[in-house]
Amino acid sequence: MNWNPWKVTAIAMALMMSTALVAGLVVANRVGTENETKVVATTPTTSAPAAGVARTPLIPTQAVVDACNRYASAHAGNRDKTADTVKNAAVGAVVGAAVGAAGGAIADGGKSAGKGAAIGGVLGAGGGTLYGLNENKKHDERYREAYGSCMRSRGYSR
Repeated sequence: MNWNPWKVTAIAMALMMSTALVAGLVVANRVGTENETKVVATTPTTSAPAAGVARTPLIPTQAVVDACNRYASAHAGNRDKTADTVKNAAVGAVVGAAVGAAGGAIADGGKSAGKGAAIGGVLGAGGGTLYGLNENKKHDERYREAYGSCMRSRGYSR
């Protein structure tokens, strides 16, 4: 049997890329699940407030909600999630197409560069989209944390 070292290299690269893609999917789905399952238990106080001390209402006013939304936006930053995800998908597609074209050219002596570019572009677009969605999730977590911090500082708990 005649082994072409370039074909073996291309196959090894494809296996490594698919392994990395699967690992990325698993990690993207696992990140943040610990915080989502936490439940904060609060115990109501039965003692009467001291005279002259103002009690925080149970439900925040619209002014408090608006102020905390502004604080969270300033802290986490405003961004267009759709545009960022599309941009990440496009960058992933371009990089994937370049890597795929190189791999296809190596594997078949230049004859399969187009096929490799197409496959790499599709895989790269998928990887870029996953990266963009993960970044959006991180941004949302920063926003929620800043909003919660603002509400706690004003006397409201979860």
